[in-house]
Amino acid sequence: MKKLLYNILWILCIQVLLFACKEDDAELGSVPTETDAAFTYAPTAAKPNILDFTASSAAFLKKWDFGNGKTAEGDNVQGVFPEKGSYVVTLTVYTSGGSVSSSQTVEIAETDPTLLDLPIYNMLTGGNSDLDGKTWVVDSKTAGHFGLGPVEGTGPDWYKAGANEKDGAGLYDDKYTFKLAGFSYTQQTNGDVFINTQQASNFPGAQPSSGDYKAPYTPPANLTWSITETGGKQYLKISSGGFIGYYTGVNTYEIVTIEENQLFLRYTDAANAAFAWYLRLVPDGYTEPTEPPPYKIEDIYQNFDGSSNFNFVNDSQGSMATYDNPAPVPINTSAKVGKYTKANGQAGEYANVQIPLSYKMDIRNRHVFKLKVFIPSYNDYTTTGGESWQSYNTLQKQVSVKLQNSELGGNAYTTQAEVIQKNLVTDKWLELTFDFSAFSTREDFDKVIVQIGGEAIFTGGIFFIDDFELLPE
Repeated sequence: MKKLLYNILWILCIQVLLFACKEDDAELGSVPTETDAAFTYAPTAAKPNILDFTASSAAFLKKWDFGNGKTAEGDNVQGVFPEKGSYVVTLTVYTSGGSVSSSQTVEIAETDPTLLDLPIYNMLTGGNSDLDGKTWVVDSKTAGHFGLGPVEGTGPDWYKAGANEKDGAGLYDDKYTFKLAGFSYTQQTNGDVFINTQQASNFPGAQPSSGDYKAPYTPPANLTWSITETGGKQYLKISSGGFIGYYTGVNTYEIVTIEENQLFLRYTDAANAAFAWYLRLVPDGYTEPTEPPPYKIEDIYQNFDGSSNFNFVNDSQGSMATYDNPAPVPINTSAKVGKYTKANGQAGEYANVQIPLSYKMDIRNRHVFKLKVFIPSYNDYTTTGGESWQSYNTLQKQVSVKLQNSELGGNAYTTQAEVIQKNLVTDKWLELTFDFSAFSTREDFDKVIVQIGGEAIFTGGIFFIDDFELLPE
């Protein structure tokens, strides 16, 4: 009896399960066909490379693959195709009965550079946000902006131009503008270009300049640019008749470096296969940012016997040279001293020697300079000459130490600090100090100047100094 009841219950359970399965099958929709994944597309009015896609089926989910690495979801979507080519667009729809896909091939007739969002294009042209393009110029102010090396090398190992070395050669006033729209390139030469000597015969009117030739040249209109990649390297090509910078007979340039504010190119020489030329460009109007010099103080000393941490820099017909001590007696028995010469005549009226520093001087605690000086009596301290407005105009028996801010250039004297020791005794060594404590809060000094014999005085003279130093605290 129990076994019979068990069998009956088992049969009932099976019937219930079969009924449930039939109910589920009744709720599933029909399997979708390719017709459910049909779609249409059309170019937008503004851009033929931007297409509107539409799918009208009742599927609850529609996923698009545009064949260009981009995807989307929805009934009405938009695909962007910047570059010319064929793209297989696939729509996959999902219904209660399953999923199905359909594909169509979309043909894009021309590349639209304004739709490109490639880093290298954006850096070269300024991108879509800069409709006027980006203008580059040769980085003339930086040493190494132009150079030459072996074609098998990787840099300008043979020659590097100094800052502004090719000034006046027709190179530094040229401008090169790259636009995304139409891949347009404009070469502004201002009438002349700098060319390789071997190219001079191709440019009527070429004249020698800066070791090569400067030639009249007006480039053609409607120039274009393109970028290709070969062997893992990217190349910038200018259409026929155009070029960049120093012309060597070629118009294709390897892009060594491209950044927002630097374009470094390498290119060959049509007349010499062993040569590789290098050119560095920056955006027109760009100024290289500089780190502000540190604010600190270091030892400053020179005794002319080999123990020193600087050499004086001659300026305005003032000079310093190591020389035998003219009077090796106390207080200075050194074998060698510094011979300071102030040139005679108007050229020497502002004679001095200088110590340029790579930092701004912190003179809050160290602000006293010391030196030894010998004022020869044989100098001419009586002949007048110099600016008429001077209250004195004869050579002076004095030493001046000045601190200046070199950033002011020729106007540095307008904010200088100066300490003068006047009316000094002749024909003996004197030890002098120059205390700048009154200027200890200044933070702009980066140059020390020593001037002997006075300023705005035409009479020259010879003096001797030794053991110049900034004293410790």
